[in-house]
Amino acid sequence: MRRDRTAQWLIAGMALLLLSPTATQVLAATADGGAAPGHMEVPDDPYIRVSPSARVTSPAQVWEHNGFASIQVNVDSGGNNIVGDAANEPSIAVDPTSPNRMVIGWRQFDTIASNFRQAGWGYTTNAGQTWTFPGVLEPGIFRSDPVLDVDSQGNFVYNSLGIPGGDFCTDNFRSGDGGQSWDAGVFSYGGDKQWMSIDRSGGDRDGHIYAFWTSFYSCVFGGEFNRSMDGGDSYETPIDLTAEPQWGVTAVGPRGQVYVAGLASTDSGIGLARPSNVTNPGIPITDVNLNGLPRFGTGPNPGGLLGQVWVAADPTSVTSAGTVHILASVNPPGTDPLDVHFVTSTDGGATFSDPERVNDDPGTGAWQWFGTMSVAPNGRIDAIWNDTRNDPGGYDSELFYSYSGDGGLTWSPNVALTPSFNPHIGWPQQNKIGDYYDMVSDLTGAHVAYSATFNGEQDVYYLRIESAFVSADDFETGDTSSWDIMQP
Repeated sequence: MRRDRTAQWLIAGMALLLLSPTATQVLAATADGGAAPGHMEVPDDPYIRVSPSARVTSPAQVWEHNGFASIQVNVDSGGNNIVGDAANEPSIAVDPTSPNRMVIGWRQFDTIASNFRQAGWGYTTNAGQTWTFPGVLEPGIFRSDPVLDVDSQGNFVYNSLGIPGGDFCTDNFRSGDGGQSWDAGVFSYGGDKQWMSIDRSGGDRDGHIYAFWTSFYSCVFGGEFNRSMDGGDSYETPIDLTAEPQWGVTAVGPRGQVYVAGLASTDSGIGLARPSNVTNPGIPITDVNLNGLPRFGTGPNPGGLLGQVWVAADPTSVTSAGTVHILASVNPPGTDPLDVHFVTSTDGGATFSDPERVNDDPGTGAWQWFGTMSVAPNGRIDAIWNDTRNDPGGYDSELFYSYSGDGGLTWSPNVALTPSFNPHIGWPQQNKIGDYYDMVSDLTGAHVAYSATFNGEQDVYYLRIESAFVSADDFETGDTSSWDIMQP
């Protein structure tokens, strides 16, 4: 049921981070020919139902590279690959009360003969060794842009853009049984390219759900940020954010601080709203230099984004302001088409470091796209991205990984996690492999959800990154000389 609330609300402890170009730079970030800025999901093709009995299958291979194993998630009840479908744009959540339970959501195309997509999902109870793909949340309902998170009690939330009437609204679905079943969904306002985070800080806002979206394509006239204060039973009327961010994510800090990072529509830069001024939607913005901007509609993903702007809070930061990290695939000066760049702030976003280049390839012609970041409970920063460095002049990509144990000052040698794949095959009547990947870090590594075309079609994979770190005593003393990536 659509709900219309009239009272705007106060966002306690919220900070807003925006990566903002000029109008000319926005156009440059799009499809090299100057396509209109922004990106939206709309139903173009009709829904084509494919009966499970009519499916053609093939064995689902575990793809290994450098000792890392990629396990397919969108498989049938027998664990087989479903031939002729497509799955991309995954989001992952891990149950903090039982880490062996995880859920991945994605855009499910039952047949590549149509670009009609639905809200697919899979769950695991054995730490990702095997996955169950029950189907889609609402068969025959157009859905896109899946974003998953989980609260402190292990209740999963699936935020999904649904356009049954072309209105660009979102619904949030909840599961209390590890993703095996979901409720009917709750209207959450929303719009295109939304993101969502749940407060697990343990404070008085624990369980609050925060979301933002692209204001240009929304069912709301005015406002692109809102929250739920009751665990998802209802969602408040949205408020406006300065510079109308897009192509980014939300994050919650250890003190319940809320951050939104994204490519802005105005010249307002990167900024922070402190608790003393959060009642004012006109939040001041402080510029941040990532030495480049995200790109859209070109190269290895010609119909989609080349990556989002990621923000994450350091959970070990005990200062009132907090430490905030930002990472994105950006187009740097010169001929290099895309690099992964990182900046950090130790004062809650008031000032930022100079940008660091995470990818360590020596050349300038490779695409490092879909840069993605998460932060472990001990403050380790994990980063993944697709990388074309081993296909000079081409777009064949491998998933790469690097981490930082010193707040982003230095990064470990880059390691390829997967075999090479061609992102230009398996298109389901649209020339993209989604707009993002997702990952969740813990003390010993990270859980990754990504898309690839190893089977000659687009599929969703789970990959576990294990890292061997020094003892707790060494971590406390800052001795990271023996830190390395463990390849099982």
